[in-house]
Amino acid sequence: MKNKIISLSILIAMMLTGCEDVIPGDDYGVYIGAEYSELPEDASFDVLVIDAQYYTADEIASLKETNGEIYSYLNVGSVESFRDYYEDYEDITTGSYENWEDERWVDVSNPKWQEFVLGELAPRLIEKGIDGFFIDNCDVYYIDPREEIYAGLTTILSGLKATGKSVIVNGGDAYVSRYLDENNTLDKVIDGVNQETVYTSINWDDGTFGEATDNDREYFLDYLERVSDAGGEVYLLEYTTSDKLACYIQDEADALGYHVYVSPSLELK
Repeated sequence: MKNKIISLSILIAMMLTGCEDVIPGDDYGVYIGAEYSELPEDASFDVLVIDAQYYTADEIASLKETNGEIYSYLNVGSVESFRDYYEDYEDITTGSYENWEDERWVDVSNPKWQEFVLGELAPRLIEKGIDGFFIDNCDVYYIDPREEIYAGLTTILSGLKATGKSVIVNGGDAYVSRYLDENNTLDKVIDGVNQETVYTSINWDDGTFGEATDNDREYFLDYLERVSDAGGEVYLLEYTTSDKLACYIQDEADALGYHVYVSPSLELK
């Protein structure tokens, strides 16, 4: 089996004996919480993820001079109160979002939302020159596992894929697993997945970071192996302030052929 789960004791031993301080890689960078002026001056990634709703076409063109592909964050499963279109779609939200007070889940089966995402949001981002979409909150299907929610996500994702731009889903394992079960391929909806906290964990009470449990790590590694076997690209987004843990994660991702970005902050700046 490609993914071997290392017990916590072995993991710690490896970290204490074999890791140097981590050096950020140039493969993958996630800065969805940063405006253009807040990006590192030396940012140079093969894939850079930003929230292009807050960037101009000229700024994106400038980023392409030192970076490879530029992906834009696009939230399809919920809507945040700070977006200028929030009030237009508040009436089709379905519930509060745990740990994110300024956000509510949205009814992805509603044609009003589908038309907005596919007919307005996505085209605006494409016009700015992005190369792909970093899709968030397909976990709405985990929260509300109705058939119409699954179908709504499929409509949105297949519509985004039809633009010819790359589509990476952040999370959404319940949706992706079902789609694979039924279709044996992901080609019509996504190009890959980004999974957060495979090796790390977030303590939402105080905002600190820890290590993922063996069970969580094993579940996600098995899931990601399945995605990879189906031809999907795999990206990891981890949170830690420990250089040794970050180094271990980088080594594991390299061995598996996965892209990884390790952030010391949930703000992703």
